Amino acid sequence: MCAIAGWYDSDIDLRDCSDILSAMSQAVERRGPDSSGMLIENPIALLHRRLAVIDVEGGLQPMTKSFGRKKCTIIYNGELYNTSELRSELQTKGMSFDTHSDTEVILAAYLYWGEYCISRFNGIFAFAVWDHRERTLFLARDRIGVKPLFYYRYEGGLVFASEIKAMLKNPLVPKKVGERGLMELFFLGPGRTPGQGVFEGIQELLPGEYAVYDGDRFVRKRYFRLNAHDHEEDAAGTVIKVRELLQDSIERQLVSDVPLFTFLSGGLDSSIISYVASEYNKRNGMKAIDTYSVDYVDNDRYFKKSLFQPTPDSEFIGTMSDAIQSCHHNVTIYNYDLFSALEQALEARDLPGMVDVDSSLLLFAREIKKDFTVGLSGECADELFGGYPWYHNPKILYEETFPWSRSLEIRRSIIKPGLLPDAEEYVQQKYLDTCHSASKLPTDSRLEARMREMFALNFYWFMQTLLDRKDRMTMYSGLEVRVPFCDYRIVDYAYNMPWKLKSLGGREKGIVRAAFRGLLPDSIIERKKSPYPKTHDPLYFELCKGRVSEILAQNTSPVCELLDQKGIKAIIEDPDNISSPWYGQLMRAPQILAYIIQLDYWFSKYQVSIV
Repeated sequence: MCAIAGWYDSDIDLRDCSDILSAMSQAVERRGPDSSGMLIENPIALLHRRLAVIDVEGGLQPMTKSFGRKKCTIIYNGELYNTSELRSELQTKGMSFDTHSDTEVILAAYLYWGEYCISRFNGIFAFAVWDHRERTLFLARDRIGVKPLFYYRYEGGLVFASEIKAMLKNPLVPKKVGERGLMELFFLGPGRTPGQGVFEGIQELLPGEYAVYDGDRFVRKRYFRLNAHDHEEDAAGTVIKVRELLQDSIERQLVSDVPLFTFLSGGLDSSIISYVASEYNKRNGMKAIDTYSVDYVDNDRYFKKSLFQPTPDSEFIGTMSDAIQSCHHNVTIYNYDLFSALEQALEARDLPGMVDVDSSLLLFAREIKKDFTVGLSGECADELFGGYPWYHNPKILYEETFPWSRSLEIRRSIIKPGLLPDAEEYVQQKYLDTCHSASKLPTDSRLEARMREMFALNFYWFMQTLLDRKDRMTMYSGLEVRVPFCDYRIVDYAYNMPWKLKSLGGREKGIVRAAFRGLLPDSIIERKKSPYPKTHDPLYFELCKGRVSEILAQNTSPVCELLDQKGIKAIIEDPDNISSPWYGQLMRAPQILAYIIQLDYWFSKYQVSIV
């Protein structure tokens, strides 16, 4: 895993812009602390920061390679999980290799197949390839959108990077937010429209998209979409197929030249990954897998059972760790640290995010990084296999709105009356656009058609927010986290699985439970879905309340021009009187206040002006 950035300009001598280029590189140093590289060959400058995982000695970038009359240079962030197969195939076509890095395999594949190489990759990635002869820049992002790639176009030029902060070091990229960006922040945040970078003019390649730029034309193409087709296996065959796909994906992602760990919450998804990793280590004569969990000081004292969070993780982590005999580590976070890390979490994401859900992961990753660089996590199983309550409640299922933010009332209440009058219509149109774009079969029943829409909503919206969180918070500490459920083969299979199979036995993720029944402890198989743990200590709310009160009293922040103090004070005075959460099940009163804190810091830290 690494960071990439670049600048294409036909009119500027980029050799005279070393200060800007160095600043762009340094801005993402945390993603790649092991080494850095730069290529300047007008009209292109390519920058790379490296976190060494595969071929530590030989994978330096930018990497240049020739084949026939073609000569290309690549900068790459990610991991390729079918490296060995592709290398073997390319060798049969006359390609030779100087390293055993996946970087060289991707570059060789581009040299041989051109832009069509992208459909052959199984991995998580964002990369740029400069064709020295054709003078074209090729940009690509993985099918699922695990790795980020932002860009900003202007007359005669292009700036791109793994993270927005690197782009903002270039004076040609404005630090501005307009009405659309404000609607994203206040009415969709911490989610955002696919491809939307919130800052004026900043966009992001979509999951499964690539682009070609020649200094004049910028052509974007989709190479992967959710496509409907018939599901061929019966229930027994589907169970076997799900198990095979997951085992293969997990084992592919265990390949590394440095030690690995797994996250373990005691939930179904992380338990499956930890089990497969443990069995893999045993077969290969390796030491017991290291597993990590997170909790908060005094959470056992303040935990409150709810529909969304029925049980604490602590009851199940020990069961699973004992079953696989892992070397388990529990990281405990203090609420003062959780609160203090809100600013760092904002800097990691470059935008207001999932607040303490972000900052806790950032602190968690920082502790893990002391001993490990690479790990596996269970993100995205719920989106793909119907793990959330909104898949199972008919009332919520058919509502014409995003199910994780069903009401915009609380969002409207915290901004001044009359601001962003078209926001509700904006959000509704985003919802409808996604539903209408969902691929369906003529034979789909009303339920199956709706489940495809719900899948698309979760895949392109909620899941992307979680992937943003995982990438930014972990890479902020130079920790690489892989997500085996995001294998595109699993995504395609899950999209086309009939709901009666996906919810086998009337359970959320029923098919996944069936696939690993008998391999995991029964208590883990039967455990009801429980989300990422958050703090329940009232101290956290008090800390957020105090800071928001300071912001409002000082009334000097640009965000105060947008906020309605009356609405915010209503939340402070009666935090339990929120009919619908801000975002998902984890953002209620304390998190709304924390979001305001991050908004305030964002305007200040990034010197954002409103246009």
